[in-house]
Amino acid sequence: MKSWDVIIAGAGIIGVSLALELRQRGATVLVLDRAEPGSEASSAAAGMLAPADPETPELLRPLAKASAQMFAAFVQKVESAAGMQVDFRRVGTIALMPESTAPREYRGLSATELQHLEPSIHRSGHSTYFVQENSVDPKLLMRAALAAARTLGVEVRGHTPSTEMRAHNKAVEILTERETFSAASAVDCRGAWSGAPVRPRKGQMLYVLPQAALLQHVLRTPEAYLVPRSSGKILIGATVEDVGFDKSVDPSAIRQLLHDAAKYLPELLSAQITQSWAGLRPGTPDNLPIIGPTHIPRMFVATGHFRNGILLAPITAQIMADLIHGRPSSQDIRAFSPDRFRNTQK
Repeated sequence: MKSWDVIIAGAGIIGVSLALELRQRGATVLVLDRAEPGSEASSAAAGMLAPADPETPELLRPLAKASAQMFAAFVQKVESAAGMQVDFRRVGTIALMPESTAPREYRGLSATELQHLEPSIHRSGHSTYFVQENSVDPKLLMRAALAAARTLGVEVRGHTPSTEMRAHNKAVEILTERETFSAASAVDCRGAWSGAPVRPRKGQMLYVLPQAALLQHVLRTPEAYLVPRSSGKILIGATVEDVGFDKSVDPSAIRQLLHDAAKYLPELLSAQITQSWAGLRPGTPDNLPIIGPTHIPRMFVATGHFRNGILLAPITAQIMADLIHGRPSSQDIRAFSPDRFRNTQK
C-alpha cells in the first residue's frame, strides 16, 4: 500500500492551504474530497478579509489579525505557483453602523469624506467608518490554490469521501468507499461535513452587474455586505440559516438581499442579477474553529471556521503544519481545542 506523510480529508481552502504549507516543508501529501475539490463553502464565500469585523468573536481576533497580516504573502505564493491572479484587492472597507458598535480600528468618516470616497453611497442615517481591510475572490483563490498544490506535487482526489479515520500500526488509515489510504498523520478539514459538533450554516448571496462602476470599497451595512470585484460585479450577501445541508436558493431571500443593499446604493435596483447561490459554512456551538490534535494519535482536525475560512487559511496552515511536525503553535490555540466539545457529544 502506498503511503504519504500526511493525508488531508477535505479540499476546501483550509485543507488545500495546509497541503501547500506541508509540501513546501518537504512532506508528501494526499488530499481527498467527497465532491469536486474546492466546490463547497470556500468557493461560495464572499472573500472579505475582515479581522476587525464586530461579529468576529473576541477570542478569535488575535488569530484573525495574524492571518490577515500573512495574506499578501500567501496570495503571492499561490499566484506565483499557479500562474493565475485571484483578484486580491487592498482598497479598504466602508462600514455603516451605530456609533456604539464601531470597533476601535474603525475611523470615522465625515459626509464630505464619504462623498469623496464613494459618491453613490447613501448613509441612510448611519454613522460612517473606514477600516483598512482587504478582499479576495474566493472562487479564483480556490482555483489557484488547487492549481498551485498540484503543480508542487500534492495529489488531490475528488469524489472520494472519507468514511473513517483510524490509528493503525503507529500510522493512520483513511477509509473510503473503494480504497484504504495510509499516512504518518491525517487531518480532518471537511468543514460542514466534519460531523458533530460542526453543523452547516447556510448562506445565500448574489452577484449583480451595474451599468456603471458604483463601488470601489467593500461596504458593510447592518442588513447586508457588498463586495466589489475588479470585473465590475458586486457581490451581495448573506443570509445565515440553520437548515442542515440544504443548498437551495430562495428567490425571496435573494430579492430581500438586493432590496437591503439598494437602501445604500439605490442604483442597484436596476442592476442585472448575474448569479445567485448558497454555501454551507461550517459552524460550531461557540462560533470558534476547531484546531489541533485529537484523542487519536497522529490525527488532527482543522474545521469549523464558520465565516472566516478564507481569512484564516494562512494561519491555520502554519499552525497545523507546526503541530504535525511536532512543533509548538506560534499562536495560542487553547480556545480552539477539539477537547472542549468531547464531554458534550453523545
